[in-house]
Amino acid sequence: MFNDVNNIFSENFIWEEAVLDTFQFQYQFCEVYRRWCNYLGKNPFNVSSWMEIPFLPISFFKSHRIVSNDHQNGEQLIFESSGTTKQVTSRHFVLDSSLYESSFLNGFKRVYGKPQDWVIMGLLPSYLERSHSSLVYMVDNLMKCSSRPENGFYLHEPQKMLQQIDVCLKEGKKVWLIGVTYALLDAADQFKANWSNNLVVVETGGMKGRKREMVRAEVHDKLKDAWNIQRVHAEYGMTELLSQAYSTGQGIFDCPPWMKVLVREEDQPLAVYNEGRGVLNVIDLANRYSCSFIATDDMGTLQKNGEFTVEGRLDISDMRGCSLMWT
Repeated sequence: MFNDVNNIFSENFIWEEAVLDTFQFQYQFCEVYRRWCNYLGKNPFNVSSWMEIPFLPISFFKSHRIVSNDHQNGEQLIFESSGTTKQVTSRHFVLDSSLYESSFLNGFKRVYGKPQDWVIMGLLPSYLERSHSSLVYMVDNLMKCSSRPENGFYLHEPQKMLQQIDVCLKEGKKVWLIGVTYALLDAADQFKANWSNNLVVVETGGMKGRKREMVRAEVHDKLKDAWNIQRVHAEYGMTELLSQAYSTGQGIFDCPPWMKVLVREEDQPLAVYNEGRGVLNVIDLANRYSCSFIATDDMGTLQKNGEFTVEGRLDISDMRGCSLMWT
């Protein structure tokens, strides 16, 4: 049996065993997820393959407390999604903060190496302006691991940040800049440069109504042209997950071993595949004490090797599963 969730970060675990054990655990200890599974007629006795496990609609995080635990300890962290004042936001109650920290640190090392090798900067104004951001928590902790004096968040000072990047690169230091898309585009409009490949720019997506919507390739071309860099990276994560997938170019994302993406048919949500185009489902084993099986509203294409692209969102309101299950 898969008994220690921390084994997932060693990469020496058996995927199907870990996933089925997680499903059994969360069916037993997460009431909301159990009721959803029962509504679909699924339980640990009739699910024999990890491909048969039900996925919880992501909208449930807006209306319910999604926790899986066999004891009554309270949450250590609460993460909340962004949104306008008229929108209901998702809330993720994190019972074990060490799982999130292990996930994002090991995920970072897998792609970029040790944080200590990087100057880490964050251009995340819309996230810094609100509390309970999982992205800010991650970047702040990566900065602490890096321990570089040049590290920092920039709220309304993109010019200062860009000047600091210029100094660091001229000194031969590697810079990892993560930013929300609209803020990076604003910075690119303000500052043109001829920077080396010691700069990694990671966009997190999202215009937040600040600019016209653009496809990822157009965003990347603008950033590459402004700063003369060869490629732009991207991060795929969300409030409801504790793991991230990274793209090192062309918008093609790769998951860490403890995270996997599947696709489902838009009009048949129980039809799930490990290849093709559809709506993305995510398995995140780091979500042990929440729900590891999330049906997102993101459209994308999944390759046979597990790499995927994100191509927008479903043009629908919140899924009706919440009301259906309680009728």
